[in-house]
Amino acid sequence: MPPRTTDSTPERRDDDRVPSTGPEPETAGEREGGAAAGAGAGSGKGGDGASGARPAEPGAGHTAPTPSPAGENGDEGGERGDDGDDTDQRVAAMRRAADGGRRWRALHLAGCAVLLAVAVTGGAVAVGGGQDGGTGVDAVSAAGALSPGDLARGDLDAGIASLQKHLRAQPRDFGGWSTLGVAYVEQARTKGDPSRYPQAERALRRSLDLEPGNDQALAGQAALAAARHDFPGALSHADRALKQNPYNERALCTRIDALVELGRYDDAAKAADTADDRRPGVPVFTRYAYVHELRGDVRTARSVLERALGSASAPADVAYVATSLGQLAWNQGEYKTALGHYARALAADDAYLPALEGRARAQAASGDRAAAVTGLEQVVARFPLPGPLVALGELYEDRGADGDRAKAGDQYALVDAWTALARAGGANTDLETALAAADHGDKEEALRSARAEWDRRHSVHTADALAWALHVNGRDEEALPYARRATATGYRNAVFLYHRGVIERATGDERGARTHLKAALDLNPGFSPLGAREARTALKDLEGNR
Repeated sequence: MPPRTTDSTPERRDDDRVPSTGPEPETAGEREGGAAAGAGAGSGKGGDGASGARPAEPGAGHTAPTPSPAGENGDEGGERGDDGDDTDQRVAAMRRAADGGRRWRALHLAGCAVLLAVAVTGGAVAVGGGQDGGTGVDAVSAAGALSPGDLARGDLDAGIASLQKHLRAQPRDFGGWSTLGVAYVEQARTKGDPSRYPQAERALRRSLDLEPGNDQALAGQAALAAARHDFPGALSHADRALKQNPYNERALCTRIDALVELGRYDDAAKAADTADDRRPGVPVFTRYAYVHELRGDVRTARSVLERALGSASAPADVAYVATSLGQLAWNQGEYKTALGHYARALAADDAYLPALEGRARAQAASGDRAAAVTGLEQVVARFPLPGPLVALGELYEDRGADGDRAKAGDQYALVDAWTALARAGGANTDLETALAAADHGDKEEALRSARAEWDRRHSVHTADALAWALHVNGRDEEALPYARRATATGYRNAVFLYHRGVIERATGDERGARTHLKAALDLNPGFSPLGAREARTALKDLEGNR
């Protein structure tokens, strides 16, 4: 599965509390952010995927042109039209752009430019519609009483429409603007729509123009920066928010996420301890669990998530935590258990994208390829994100029926289109690009992107991506230290072990190659349709040479 990264989990409510993890065998860890980080890319052979899509733009204090409460600037204050139509147009545009890129590669960038224009225009048009959301949340207090948590627990699109309506009437409600900005970040994550990020940025800046230094807008800027993969910016904004309000839950959680993504795992563990002391609840517990998972402490991670699930009552919380448990089980090769968790998540929210994707991956690993293909086809039909696109492409390749190679190429071309769209929204997509391109694209571009991302942050996922990009470019001696670094924390990840084994074999270390290829297959024998098959072939060859 793609690494989980920040996503906007519902804010804690008083009845969400899980008894504090207290003195457990290993104290406070945390979790990575976000069960399906939304736009994580996963290359099957390189298959663990990138962190979720998170754009980032620093600068709480900038004074940009004031957005009109009536939405003349194509966003915040206007109401969105039918979001389903908007999503369909965006997906169709991506598919047309990708198709053009396949047939006329030289025109690919022009095709993406058209795609971006259509997608961003679709977003701008949508906010000008005149429909009321019909949620019954028509009256939002001047203090911004409709919180991001309320939006996450209810109908996000309708809640946004209600907020927009309110802000047309009360354009100086700084709390309403900050809530709207965070809601746009959440919408970008759940809808796979990076065109929402500039709208989020403008709404948050508007909030800060009206009330400089307010912690909710600063925390929103931190979440936006994390969504755009600007993790230093996310950390900076979170720290500023916490200076204003040390108990701001969103800032506490985003701070953990940023430290995890920067590879500062000891600092992340301390940040999780602090967050657990100040604001225990589902968002903190999932992060707490992930830090333990990154250190190889699966038992503690599972225990914390199970207690969090036991305390969850809102459907959004249940879906989120159950999916995190499903991903944890899948990483350990426990497919039946994973499917059980995904079933619980989907019982709470039958449209929850990370659970739908996770279920399909678990079905594929269990041998039910037909169900997996059908499931991923349904996912990418609405949300063509890099992770499920690559997973579906590899399932087509592995199946090998008539036309499957062309179908796989379609999925990989759509990754390029999504990447262009995300970049236009201000997101850094180098990790996604490196992971997808190493196995299914331009190998030199994969290496350029992996190096660029390594210059920004030294996480285990970045180390693995750089190791694999170096390998596919024939630079295995240079790749080996990064492959070792990716596996150094104890994180139980079959893809990382597979990559290390392949690289060790290429450098002549057959003993190390056997050890790590076997470890990958023992841990999660269905980690990737193509990668697992290649791992078995390589291990068989090595055993034959003994």
